[in-house]
Amino acid sequence: MIRVLITDKLAKEGIDLLNSIEGVEAVVKTGVGEEELAGIIGEYDGLIIRSDTKVTAKVLGNPGKLKGVARAGVGVDNIDVAAATRKGVLVMNTPGGNTLSAAEHTMALMLAMSRNVVPACNSLKGGAWDRKKYMGNQLNNKVLGLIGLGRIGLAVAAMAKGFNMKILGYDPLAAPANADKLGIEVTEDLTRVFKEADYISLHVPKNEQTLNMIGSEQIEIMKPTVRLVNCSRGGIINEDALYDALTRGRVAGAALDVFPKEPPENRRFAESERCVVTPHLGASTEEAQIEVAVEAAQILVDAIKGGPIRNALNAPSTSGAAPAIVSQYAELSRRIGKLLSTIAPGHVKEVQVQYRGSIAEMDVQSVTLNFAIGLLQKHFDLPLNVVNVSVLAKERGISIDETKNVEAKDVASSFSAKVVTDKVTRTVTGSVFGARLLRIIEIDGFNIEMTPHGAVLVIFNDDKPGVIGAVGTVCGRHDINICTMGVGQKPAERKAALVVSLDKEPDAKAVEELGELDFVNEIYMCRLE
Repeated sequence: MIRVLITDKLAKEGIDLLNSIEGVEAVVKTGVGEEELAGIIGEYDGLIIRSDTKVTAKVLGNPGKLKGVARAGVGVDNIDVAAATRKGVLVMNTPGGNTLSAAEHTMALMLAMSRNVVPACNSLKGGAWDRKKYMGNQLNNKVLGLIGLGRIGLAVAAMAKGFNMKILGYDPLAAPANADKLGIEVTEDLTRVFKEADYISLHVPKNEQTLNMIGSEQIEIMKPTVRLVNCSRGGIINEDALYDALTRGRVAGAALDVFPKEPPENRRFAESERCVVTPHLGASTEEAQIEVAVEAAQILVDAIKGGPIRNALNAPSTSGAAPAIVSQYAELSRRIGKLLSTIAPGHVKEVQVQYRGSIAEMDVQSVTLNFAIGLLQKHFDLPLNVVNVSVLAKERGISIDETKNVEAKDVASSFSAKVVTDKVTRTVTGSVFGARLLRIIEIDGFNIEMTPHGAVLVIFNDDKPGVIGAVGTVCGRHDINICTMGVGQKPAERKAALVVSLDKEPDAKAVEELGELDFVNEIYMCRLE
């Protein structure tokens, strides 16, 4: 008998599905604390949760029979995925279940703002009848600026077309190949969205690239009649800048479903008549909850029974089946991908990888997939893995061209990756020495040997005396120790590249100070784990 424990409130349809499957028993036990869950978890084959249950390392300390945890929803912040992986427990989620609900909520907020639904409702309930005060605006023929063209962004576009809106779309990674078929005019110029849009809706993950993406500077570019909607993540719009703009009448309105801290400690937006606020309701529809409950139940049972594994965030490692050298190159490629995601800013146009030497004679699918994970992870909320990365990359119109050449060049074998964006073209080459030592040996034609690990600073600079000393002085002033250093030169161009690994990640002030050195052309900070 397969026993599945459910510790959060789950739609009845999901529970009924479990009980309808022969040999499966659903056990509902909500309100379980960490200690109790740790004591009973080993008695069950599977666990289904939502957002309340915390699956910590302690809970997973003695997993017993447990084979999988399914999250009825997208976020897995309440699951220690690394601990689950170490214990051999699958972690799965249901990323598609809330797409339509989140998109519909976005449209509901746009309409509520445009027609002053909330203040008009409150006014009438208070005994007033003030039609003139709450004159509204139509969505028809207005420009909707979509920032983020993933599943939810595309669903919003499809709905907005029904209101005869003009869609102007931007994605920080890449535009889906079918965007034009959906009536979306894609632009690579985010400033154009700020200038032209009557409504701006955000559908991007929160990361270093999108944090405070909209602040005072961006708001000043917008029309004073613009209305902003955020159903993605709190912090993408700078709250101080937005509140100031609402107070001054610099923007016509805002609708917020998410906040940097939830519930928010400051009630200023709730008290503003120009702002509609909801308590993170994007996925809160009966239909969405039924869909994620049924999907979580099905994918968990399928995985436990040895069937197809879907939506796994920690797909089982293939290192046991693959030669050790392939596993080492997979780890190297992931770190190279992460490095390129930092030093190749902009809208991705083209991605190429090349294998040379002995590695080119092997099955390197896992190496290419791990490179894609490193390159794309920061653009997604959900963890990427070898199961989902190809599908998600394809959705964004990104393909990876792979070539092999068994003839070695410089070293016995190597992996190279080239990324072309609308801003730069970057190439990084790496190799594995002695079957286990990961090394990057070239960046943009600069011959540099460095270990891709920890906090790494990449500086493209003018080739002149005193560079190393000046960088070391700034690092020392900020109590940062340089662990390793690699220098590459192009004497004919009088250009050089300096790559240093540090004992800790420098703060923004230290990076800014380094960037102000007169020989620095570009500077990037990356953490390679």
